[in-house]
Amino acid sequence: MKIAIPVTGEQLVAGHAGQARNWLVYDCIPGSPLPAPNAIMLAREQVLHHFEDDGPHPLDGVEVVIAASAGDGLVRHMAKRGAEVLLTGEQQPDAALARILAGEALPDPRFDITTTLCKLRDLFSRH
Repeated sequence: MKIAIPVTGEQLVAGHAGQARNWLVYDCIPGSPLPAPNAIMLAREQVLHHFEDDGPHPLDGVEVVIAASAGDGLVRHMAKRGAEVLLTGEQQPDAALARILAGEALPDPRFDITTTLCKLRDLFSRH
């Protein structure tokens, strides 16, 4: 199972996943230790908020996205690509991943005003 987590420059779980350029992608095998992530930096045109869905994408094959915040448009966009988006208040990518793999609930996301603004913009989104 491939799990992707957008990260900040400090390697913390990032909010506003649709605008994120830096991602950690984990190729998880049930019952195995946490794998080392594959770091991906998206080109500007590959950022999910702007991506036109007109070809392959570096996050293709991801089944789960874990982020601090994401708008409804990104959630719908990722669902079309076969991925579920989970939001969390956990800041450490490895801790969030460990919780998911252990079947535990993630901590609730922190309040983020940009999410509210994204929800308004997503009312008119093409996704």
